[in-house]
Amino acid sequence: MQPYLDRILTFNLIATTAVFYVAARLYLLPRLGELSRRSILLPILLLHSLRHLGLMFLTRGAIYPGMPQQFARPAAVGDLLTALLAFAAIPAVDGDWKSGRPLVWVFNIVGTLDLLLAITLATVYKAPAHMGPAYWIPAFWVPALLVTHYVTFIVLRRHWA
Repeated sequence: MQPYLDRILTFNLIATTAVFYVAARLYLLPRLGELSRRSILLPILLLHSLRHLGLMFLTRGAIYPGMPQQFARPAAVGDLLTALLAFAAIPAVDGDWKSGRPLVWVFNIVGTLDLLLAITLATVYKAPAHMGPAYWIPAFWVPALLVTHYVTFIVLRRHWA
């Protein structure tokens, strides 16, 4: 029975991603043509600037003993790098600088690859059993990040010519 219960995180990740996607489809995506890219991207960049929280995978008290470092280190470093890239892109987007679009592309590609790598490494190294209180990161936080990366790709491709 335990092997099935160990898959609850996978279910949470998929189900929560679906809920965030439906919310985006209902409330944001239909309005993309009406909203400025600044008003769409600044909240997303601010949200991703908080990805320094991924460092919790390295912290005692936030995880259980035995957390595989093959997952924890890349996930923490990737999240921190993505947070810094998002934060660096904020003034460029806010000021409508020419560097804004390339900075957002770099942030979005790095951040998306980081999440996909972290999900893969967590699965391969069976990290969920050691997540402890940090469990909320992949169960709730990662789905929101995945959907906002998706929205950002749409803005970059369709609404930022």
